[in-house]
Amino acid sequence: MQNLEAHDLQFKIHALLQFRYVDPRLVFREVAPNRTKPIMGEQSLRDLLWVPHVFLANERSSDILGTAEKDILTSISPDGTVIVSTRISATLYCWMNLQKFPFDEQHCSTVLESWMYNEDDLVLLWEHKSPVTLAPELHLTEYVLLEMFTNETVINADLSDLRHGAFAGNYSSLSFTVHLAREMGFYMMDYFIPSIMLVAISWVTFWLQADQSAPRITLGTSTMLTFITLASAQGKTLPKVSYIKASEIWFLGCTGFIFGSLVEFAFVNTIWRRKRNVEVKKVNSKHVLKQAITPRPARKDMSGLHKSHSCTSLADSATTVSANSFNNYLTVHSIPQKSPSSATLPIISTTDVDRTVPDNPVTIQIEGQTSNVNGNGWTTMTPQEVAIWIDKRSRFVFPIAFVIFNIFYWTFVYYV
Repeated sequence: MQNLEAHDLQFKIHALLQFRYVDPRLVFREVAPNRTKPIMGEQSLRDLLWVPHVFLANERSSDILGTAEKDILTSISPDGTVIVSTRISATLYCWMNLQKFPFDEQHCSTVLESWMYNEDDLVLLWEHKSPVTLAPELHLTEYVLLEMFTNETVINADLSDLRHGAFAGNYSSLSFTVHLAREMGFYMMDYFIPSIMLVAISWVTFWLQADQSAPRITLGTSTMLTFITLASAQGKTLPKVSYIKASEIWFLGCTGFIFGSLVEFAFVNTIWRRKRNVEVKKVNSKHVLKQAITPRPARKDMSGLHKSHSCTSLADSATTVSANSFNNYLTVHSIPQKSPSSATLPIISTTDVDRTVPDNPVTIQIEGQTSNVNGNGWTTMTPQEVAIWIDKRSRFVFPIAFVIFNIFYWTFVYYV
């Protein structure tokens, strides 16, 4: 037996096929009482005898081995027992189920059927002792033989079945089936371990700063292309079937994690380039991601504010404004006093941006106000802080999610 060829759904055998039956017309014990040894011959003797016409029902092609003379040996015993031995080479179909590839187990059969004699004329039976013997040197590189069993049955042929020359009837059939399990060493070393390494390499991008577009894009795209090449090389050895295989689930899952790291970079890079700060109620995943996805500017309506003053032209009158200068605006919100005893006059200092040297800062004093630093319980985060916060969380979320994916995957392939 040779290894199964999954892309063609077939396997090859080299077999010694022996038929044994008794033909009363060939008894020569009374004719030659002194002859105790059987009559031996090759194909020429076989052509003179009646031999049951048996064919391989699931064959793709078959040949009788031999060059000038076919390897056919015929033996006739004195009691009329005929043994016909033939060395054959055959390519047989094996309708594999590849849903759990490469963790699959296959049952491949060799089916022998009578061609023209139905069950009324010919019945095929296996020998009671050792009907099928495997060569002791048999070794399959990709599979391990778990068991082998034989079967005897009757095939009902009608006019729609052309295997028997469109003659309806019940035909005797023999089959032996080998139960094979695929070895995992090759696929672990060539596909699964490299896949895990490529997915882990794609996580390196989380340790690079969000504005480093060139290295992060190069790392993500090269990892994705390498993984697609690895997956396509494995897919070329399999037939194009309509159902999803276990290997495809693995490759789709790994592709999703690599693609997710690319999407995460695009997301944090977009946040990094924003100009406005955002305020979050709490620094946790829910509020930070909500503000990152739907950004809103910092809150202006702080609790208790009821009046604002606007001040312009902060520079003194002696300052000469340059041709490309712009006005400075400062809005100071008034905060109600908690008590008359705590009233203070806050002092706000600013400088004119048009000045090269801010030697005369402008001081503004507003009456009836007290100082309060963000007393509403919200936290202000810059876009860069939000991007770094997401990258740090991704360093843990992606590996944990990949471990969970592996737990479900290997549980499915080994226990389901």
